[in-house]
Amino acid sequence: MAEITPAAPAARTRPRRSWWGWGAEDRALPDSECVALGALVPGAADTPLPVPDVRSVELPKPRISPPASLAHLMSDAPQDRASHTYGKAYRDVVRALRGELGAAPDQVVYPRGEQDVVDVLDWAAGADVVVVPYGAGSSVVGGVEYRGDRRGGVVSLDLAGLDRVLDIDTVGRAARIQAGVLGPDLEARLRPHGLTLRHFPQSFEFSTLGGWLATRAGGHYATLLTHIDDLTQSLRVVTPVGVNESLRVPGSGAGPSPDRLFLGSEGTLGVITEAWMRLQDRPRHKASASFVFGDFKAAAAAVRAIAQSGLNPANCRLLDPGEAALAGVAGGGRSVLVLGVESAHFPVDDRLAELATLARDHGGSPAGGTAGRPSAGGAGDDSAAGAWRSAFLRMPYLRDALARMSVISETFETACTWGRADALYEAVHWDLGAVVREVTGAEGMINCRFTHVYPDGPAPYFTVIAAARRGSELAMWDEIKAAAMEVLGAHGATVTHHHAVGRDHRPGYDRQRPEPFARALRAAKGALDPAGILNPGVLFDGERSRAGRTPPARRGQNE
Repeated sequence: MAEITPAAPAARTRPRRSWWGWGAEDRALPDSECVALGALVPGAADTPLPVPDVRSVELPKPRISPPASLAHLMSDAPQDRASHTYGKAYRDVVRALRGELGAAPDQVVYPRGEQDVVDVLDWAAGADVVVVPYGAGSSVVGGVEYRGDRRGGVVSLDLAGLDRVLDIDTVGRAARIQAGVLGPDLEARLRPHGLTLRHFPQSFEFSTLGGWLATRAGGHYATLLTHIDDLTQSLRVVTPVGVNESLRVPGSGAGPSPDRLFLGSEGTLGVITEAWMRLQDRPRHKASASFVFGDFKAAAAAVRAIAQSGLNPANCRLLDPGEAALAGVAGGGRSVLVLGVESAHFPVDDRLAELATLARDHGGSPAGGTAGRPSAGGAGDDSAAGAWRSAFLRMPYLRDALARMSVISETFETACTWGRADALYEAVHWDLGAVVREVTGAEGMINCRFTHVYPDGPAPYFTVIAAARRGSELAMWDEIKAAAMEVLGAHGATVTHHHAVGRDHRPGYDRQRPEPFARALRAAKGALDPAGILNPGVLFDGERSRAGRTPPARRGQNE
């Protein structure tokens, strides 16, 4: 039997979160840097939009008062309500800068344990109060914003208090983890055991395990373990009709997977409170290398060869010329391929050399004249890879700065088969580029990188940058985004690879999803959430399953 040991707590000084934009408040660009950045985009505004003082932003009066039994868990403080109104998409940032917070929840609930979640759902179902589960608020698809009628009120259910690593199985390399733990805290608690979840999305510092699970997040690995699904052993979920806990086994063929029902359900079917997650030994050997290509199609062919080689690099990011120039890793119309390999047990020099051979065979040249030199300590990193990583982590803050200068700066991501990849890439640049010119009156910029790659296709991630008319930014971006979804659909690409559906991707998801599955999903919603209180409007329409129905009596967590 596996040895189960409690995880030691780890203290961490958390940065003060920005209520209106991405990440840490003190990392946002000051006005002077916003102006300098905006000057690089023809047609940008001359001055940045001011950041409102949250204390002066007008919020709608709360429509509900907490019941006495839950009052100690709830807050209607302006800071809490404002910071839980939106996620962190471009359109969220713009609306927050304008002080448009009419969608603010009436109350923010901070449960301290699973029983609190049970009690909140019981109360909400009886009071017809909408409950929007909230991890750390880094959604970029409208996943934590309620847009429907206010019904009996709206509460944001913030799971930050469920932040413990409950058990660590050092023999089976797994851990039972509560859903509210942030990425850095989770890794800090696993580190003393020599283990890691090894799941590092761009939002790692500002997102939670529960959020990753609910949105089927993509993480560190560009190949093999690309999604959080691959790391999930079992889930525990509180639904309005009972607690659902799946069997913890390495694999099972017993019918459709109960975990698959809740992975990616985005808080519409239940609230994920904890999970057993598969862990790995911490890598000790690492190396990276970067290659430049004069032709993007040749670079994409190199990536396909790598993805189909079975070498499975941990990092395989292809930056097109625009993305490479924006990140400061290459110019002159060249594309850059960033490769990384790692192992907990064996040196990786030979595997990196094999990957380098495939890159060279397709016309790639080592960036800076080196194919990567792993150090004896296993922390090898070439300069292009390091520069790209720094730019990658800084990019959301630059997006916010451009938003303040009335510049559209937003992304959309997808996945398609290799046979469709070249045509999709060209269509986005030509067809969507024409829409950007028509909508904004400027040429704009559309960049692309491959974030994850599979033997059967890549996951392209596109960035659109263009000056907008002040006051019309959202209408202009919405028109561009709608056109982007049309291009993806026309080329057989998914509406999202790892950002989830939320409310922003609903039109494309409705077209992509088979109707028999849609009926099954709606039936599951009706069975698990008969009062229709959980995150209405995400994945499917937000009407109550049975208007006026009294919710059934439910069991507590230990029954």
